[in-house]
Amino acid sequence: DDIILQNTQGISKVFQKFLTFEEEGSDSTVSSDAIMVNNDDWLSSLKYLEFLRDYGTQFTINRMLSFESVKQRLTREAPFSFLEFNYMILQAYDFLELSRRYEARLQLGGSDQWGNIIAGTELGRRCDSTQLFGLTAPLITTSDGKKMGKTANGAVWLNADRLSEYDYWQFWRNTSDDDVVRFAKLFTELPLEEIGELEKMKGAEINKAKIILADEATALLHGRNCLKIIHETVDNMFKKKAGSASTGSLPRIFVSEDEAEEGVKFLDLFVNLKLANSKKEARRLIQGGGARLGEEKITDENGSLTKDDFGGEKEVTLKAGKKRAGVVEIQ
Repeated sequence: DDIILQNTQGISKVFQKFLTFEEEGSDSTVSSDAIMVNNDDWLSSLKYLEFLRDYGTQFTINRMLSFESVKQRLTREAPFSFLEFNYMILQAYDFLELSRRYEARLQLGGSDQWGNIIAGTELGRRCDSTQLFGLTAPLITTSDGKKMGKTANGAVWLNADRLSEYDYWQFWRNTSDDDVVRFAKLFTELPLEEIGELEKMKGAEINKAKIILADEATALLHGRNCLKIIHETVDNMFKKKAGSASTGSLPRIFVSEDEAEEGVKFLDLFVNLKLANSKKEARRLIQGGGARLGEEKITDENGSLTKDDFGGEKEVTLKAGKKRAGVVEIQ
């Protein structure tokens, strides 16, 4: 229960950056204010036999198997469990309860949710004679056909404790040339006239458009205050500007004095900084020459970071490739 509560609070924090939520106990709320509800409020009290009696008769296996999402799932090698098959029934029941409790009439989702949403509209009609609606959007893919967020470095998190503001900015900065304008339309609030100007940028100029995309997308999620330090970090670290490099926006981990004296494996540090998804990936990074301690290439895949590497400072920077970096600080 504690883990579920923690996950719910984490999701809520993200949505609060984009939506105005109803304030508990406030008389000033308006009908357009969002509310966060938990389907545990109605699912946890369900009794299996009663649920089957009251709602199981509203679903047919024939109808459920007709949906494309189910057909595709059946073609995979992995077993299709009874639990997974029930997702459609439970999501349909969620829609019915949301209609009854909050007069929700429209459910939005990705196109892979079409079958589940339609099942909910049909359940609302059969049980309550209520007309419900569904609206889906195609799953977003990059110009090379890959799903958004399914990058080589893992999913793109919206919580800063899972993905730093800097790494989030870099994700958008590394957008393919062919995707910049489309993503600016989808993921920023820039006027179409301004996006039209970005569309005119060609060659090396497209990098300016990528920075604008990264700035606007990051500002929506994390606010504009973080952009100044992100730009300083990029300028100092990757454009070789004079002066000490700003590292405030980089992901950061801490080691104790004793750990620094003993030495901490580079493989562990790259994984903990999320510069690599696994030790195997970190090892390949080092073998390929893409791992650096400051400006010095790391060549020993079994090597460790020691106190001597700090050179009397409290922190050092580890780099993975040209645009990803993190900080190790002695605490």
